[in-house]
Amino acid sequence: MGRLMNGREYIQSLRRLKPTIYFMGRRIESVADEPMLRPHVQAAAMTYELAHDPRYEEIMTAVSHLTGERINRFTHIHQSTEDLVKKVMMMRLLGRKTGSCFQRCVGLDALNSLYIVTYEIDQKLGTDYHRRFVEYLKKVQREDLMCTGSVTDVKGDRSLRPHQQPDPDLYVRVVERREDGIMVRGAKAHQTGAANSHEVVVLPTRALGPEDKDYAVAFSVPIDTPGLIQIFGRQTNDTRRLDGEIDCGNPNYGIVGGETLMIFDNVFVPWERVFMCGEYEFAGRLVEVFATFHRQNYGGCKVGVADVLIGASALLAEYSGIAGSSHVEDKLTEMVHLSETCWCCSLACSYLGHRTPSGAYLADPLLANVVKLNITRLPYEWSRLAQDLAGGLVTTAPSEKDLKNPEIGRLVEKYLARKKGVPTEHILRLFRLIENLSLGGQLPECMHGAGSPQAQKIVIRRRAGIEEKKEFAKKIVGLERDEHLEKIRGSK
Repeated sequence: MGRLMNGREYIQSLRRLKPTIYFMGRRIESVADEPMLRPHVQAAAMTYELAHDPRYEEIMTAVSHLTGERINRFTHIHQSTEDLVKKVMMMRLLGRKTGSCFQRCVGLDALNSLYIVTYEIDQKLGTDYHRRFVEYLKKVQREDLMCTGSVTDVKGDRSLRPHQQPDPDLYVRVVERREDGIMVRGAKAHQTGAANSHEVVVLPTRALGPEDKDYAVAFSVPIDTPGLIQIFGRQTNDTRRLDGEIDCGNPNYGIVGGETLMIFDNVFVPWERVFMCGEYEFAGRLVEVFATFHRQNYGGCKVGVADVLIGASALLAEYSGIAGSSHVEDKLTEMVHLSETCWCCSLACSYLGHRTPSGAYLADPLLANVVKLNITRLPYEWSRLAQDLAGGLVTTAPSEKDLKNPEIGRLVEKYLARKKGVPTEHILRLFRLIENLSLGGQLPECMHGAGSPQAQKIVIRRRAGIEEKKEFAKKIVGLERDEHLEKIRGSK
């Protein structure tokens, strides 16, 4: 039987792993104990801890359709539109709890995508991928593992297909097929939460042709498998977390998800962990399913973070004595309007999800892409409004060290004071939080996470039903018969 880990147990489980990870030129010995990674680890730990809170059990956990046991929802395969709705409810809850990226959704979406598409490959080609994947999924559920979904290849020259690249390793590919498994080489970029995951689940990043057959590969490996190397990326103001709490803005949960460049330097994958190998005609389908799931999320997680930003803006206005001003109320109302618009889109694409041949449910692809396209725009506006409400100290506030300096600290407290009775430290903490949420890596992540805007526009245009809309217009203006109008008028 499996057991749901809590937050502390998750962190302890990371200490048993020995991944190869570098940051700023040095190797990280323990992800769980590395100060630069600690906020990201704690954000992910929240996905485990809330699963043990009775108030959130229905949102954070589910019953496995494979084993009948209660599991963390981040390892669950969606069995209904209700599951899809609970997924985005979970995302918003965690955004509110962390004010950051909690990282585990990419793996959840990769698992659900593979469940759907391995079934479809087997049905058409008679392969054995789905059975393999189900056995792997049982392990993930039983051990409550955090998986990182590894999708985005480094890509090289964007005008060239994978097989045309001057360096063939710029997309992850199979370099050797053996009796016991495959050898892969290449690299994936922007790997959210990968440093503090247990498993890597790899998918192709684009539709592929027959010449790209070696790049049509999906598999899983442990995070500390030999040959897997990660380089942890820089983030806005990341070294502030070494200087105390206040200047970070969000000292406990960090800025976005903590992304790595992940290199597969001749990594061996046994056949039982290979879920696609050469079936290039299904690569595009796998990418589309994954993108639908991942874009569905953004009206949940980003709106949860927006709830924190709106709350910080309202609280700072209150502490500054302007909470009742009409312009403040107007800006806060607009921030809510924008964020709830994105929330509506996530709910809509979930409620309009459909059952796939595998039995798993998929969100509505058109509306999921509408969710994400909105997220490439609206967070920029609600962040602008937050900065407008806050004022210049978002970018000019003195440091925590100045506040605590025995010679000048009293002066900082005196001259940056706001409403009587509110400590200046509280004021500075709010300014730094608003800086973190509106000026850091949050906004580029909204733009490019789950695909850049043009990727969503391509899907929206493909699924827009323009020809059907033309027919509506023709009937309205009398270019075609309207049989229902004829019945209303009594025409023959």
